[in-house]
Amino acid sequence: MRNWDTGVVLWIDLEGAVNIRDVGGIPTEDGTTTAPGRLLRADNLQDLSPADVSYLLDTVGLSTVVDLRTKTEVHAEGPAPLTRVGRVSHEHHSLLPEGTWDPAAEALLVRHRQEAERYPDDPACAHYLCYVTERPDSIVGALRAINRAPGAALVHCAAGKDRTGVVVAFALSVAGARRAEIVRDYAATGERISAILARLRSSATYAEDVDKVPEHRHTPRAETMAEFLDQLDRRFGGVPGWLVDNGFGEDEIGALRRKLRTEP
Repeated sequence: MRNWDTGVVLWIDLEGAVNIRDVGGIPTEDGTTTAPGRLLRADNLQDLSPADVSYLLDTVGLSTVVDLRTKTEVHAEGPAPLTRVGRVSHEHHSLLPEGTWDPAAEALLVRHRQEAERYPDDPACAHYLCYVTERPDSIVGALRAINRAPGAALVHCAAGKDRTGVVVAFALSVAGARRAEIVRDYAATGERISAILARLRSSATYAEDVDKVPEHRHTPRAETMAEFLDQLDRRFGGVPGWLVDNGFGEDEIGALRRKLRTEP
């Protein structure tokens, strides 16, 4: 899927999704690679064609879809083609709060403002830190779904860049991927940002918000993911420390590491 000598990502080209790739083949710190066919990342799956579905099922071996969107998004977009396939299990783990007017909303907004004030030039990093403090249950649930998948697992949100980027960064960190390659995989979504935004504009769910900021503000920056991972190191002892603190045990970390790696 990748030519790591040149840093080029080769995409899975489908008719109904524009930001989908296998995260296998990524070099690890100890000289091996992540295993292909275990974990995919993608944008919204609403527009998959029959040929796309057949490819994911028969060629990729997809067994599990992990949807990081809110229930509001899922309801607004309606059933996706893969939800009609009985042999594919679907798990929903929103990284955003589901209710705007719950009793904790005011405190949540205060914490979001505090994070944003720390990163006035990088609001994405602030959002990502809120994911880990406000929805640890969903990050842990998503990783458990990947762990349980009998075939390939696919993680997606709307654009496949922010929420998906955080969960995949956690998974790749557990697999022992080199930090620079985790950052590179995250930033690779920028190669497709125009196509991603075009898809979002075609959806009544997302169209209104897309052009509230210029395109470059939507584009993932390598510096954002590097700073996010550094903050996890400083605040929580890194991804493994955060996972253990949030109930994802050492045995689960070991199982996920083995699942995502190509062992020598």
